[in-house]
Amino acid sequence: MAKIVRTISNDASVVATAIDATDIVSEIEKIHKTSAVVTAALGRLSIAASLIGHGLKGADDTVTVRMDGGGATGILIAVSDSGGNVKSYVSNPVVEIPLNKFGKLDVAGAVGNNGTLSVVKDLGLKEPYIGQVPIVSGEIAEDVANYFAVSEQIPTVCGLGVLVNPDLTVKAAGGYLIQLLPFADESCIDKLENNIKTLLPVTTMLDSGMSAEDIAKRVLDGFEPEIMDSFNASYKCDCNKERVERALISLGREELAKMAEEEEKIEVCCHFCDKKYVFSREEIINLQK
Repeated sequence: MAKIVRTISNDASVVATAIDATDIVSEIEKIHKTSAVVTAALGRLSIAASLIGHGLKGADDTVTVRMDGGGATGILIAVSDSGGNVKSYVSNPVVEIPLNKFGKLDVAGAVGNNGTLSVVKDLGLKEPYIGQVPIVSGEIAEDVANYFAVSEQIPTVCGLGVLVNPDLTVKAAGGYLIQLLPFADESCIDKLENNIKTLLPVTTMLDSGMSAEDIAKRVLDGFEPEIMDSFNASYKCDCNKERVERALISLGREELAKMAEEEEKIEVCCHFCDKKYVFSREEIINLQK
């Protein structure tokens, strides 16, 4: 299980949320059978979605984060509920490109930076909230911070990291989201900037034994942080046969009739968890009624 911890400064001027998402990203690699750079890319986006989702208020609220940078990965999608539970999908799970100039997995090169990052929040209203910004780097953390600054006018610092073993398993994965509240003063900003300058990469902190709570407190060092809440989260797909039936019905009677005529059974695979649903010809015919 992943662990999410949210802290707030003693003067209530800044909130920091951190997550150890190693288990979540490990599940992503197992389900989607991703290459190393795609594990890093989809893992980062999923961590970001989990951190954003954790900030939603309603029990049934969800957030969908979609990134389409024109790179080899194609489209990346991560969906989180208000508990930080997340599911994700990538168009092309296997991408092989050289390391970047720092000798690291080239996430930006795989994702691309000629496109958009969109955030869709379903808050149970008539229409979802949709925010969209141009991709600024393709590294994902910078793009998430830019989204909050541009689309929601919330000064934000985001750190995301995924460390992949040579055998493609996940050694460490996690992230943090730091957001200033409206009445934060200049001294608060200066102190926070100094903290960020000395902050180690997320995966380095996790790999050294630090927990999500340790990281959440570390980013607010000197702010006398207090824990607001902590939750366990996981990779969680909420697909079921009824939802798949509704998706098939949406194809229309003509298409369903064609499927029933051509196939004895229809197999539908969930993009998020790879679970397969099988429908007999009779079931397809019944869906037309």
